[in-house]
Amino acid sequence: MENQVVDAVTLGQSVMAHDMSLWGLFMQAGLVVKSVMIGLLLASVWVWAIVIEKVLRLRKLRAQAHTFEEAFWSGGSLEDLYDRIADQPRDPMSAIFVSAMREWRRSNAKGVHGDTMRARLQQRLEKSMEITLGREMDRVERYMTFLASVGSTAPFVGLFGTVWGIMVSFQSIAASKNTSLAVVAPGIAEALFATAMGLVAAIPAVVAYNKISSDLNRYSNRLEAFVDEFSSILSRQLDDTRD
Repeated sequence: MENQVVDAVTLGQSVMAHDMSLWGLFMQAGLVVKSVMIGLLLASVWVWAIVIEKVLRLRKLRAQAHTFEEAFWSGGSLEDLYDRIADQPRDPMSAIFVSAMREWRRSNAKGVHGDTMRARLQQRLEKSMEITLGREMDRVERYMTFLASVGSTAPFVGLFGTVWGIMVSFQSIAASKNTSLAVVAPGIAEALFATAMGLVAAIPAVVAYNKISSDLNRYSNRLEAFVDEFSSILSRQLDDTRD
């Protein structure tokens, strides 16, 4: 009975000797587990930076697209609109418009005669807008791959830290030949903290990736619709010049 009391007191004192706070768990972790935690923390910070940047940028792009569409469909001259924004398009939709108008003016300056030349001009206009659309969307979608990578790999990186920490804990048991909870509990707690860090990085990354991807798809569809509409307008202009 006395031995049991002594063991309980010793166990309690040993557990209290370890700082079980989050900072304490980090400081007491081994080098490998610390490296995993630091990497996951940096990934989490970068994820939130990307998410904030994407949310703010998409909001700005939607507002700029709305402003441009109002000017485009106002009934004013497209030539005047081009002259105003040609030097510095402010958003992808404006850039698409400028690229098509630049090709339109260049071709008209040389003269467009015959159905074959009109068909080739129509193809060049559509190709120019498609290339600009792809280039602009590549810029908008920058770093989205990082979100997907963190969302898919962070839990496994955290799990690696957990497995490593548990292995070290069992090595401590073997070395000390003491199977008490006081020996293994701190190491297991540090290891599980690595898994928690992986989830903290992965969950926001997955949620943000799905939401932002959906918003980007809607924005891309909006640009593609503008390309189709503007291509139809230019096609009618070509038909008028033939008449």
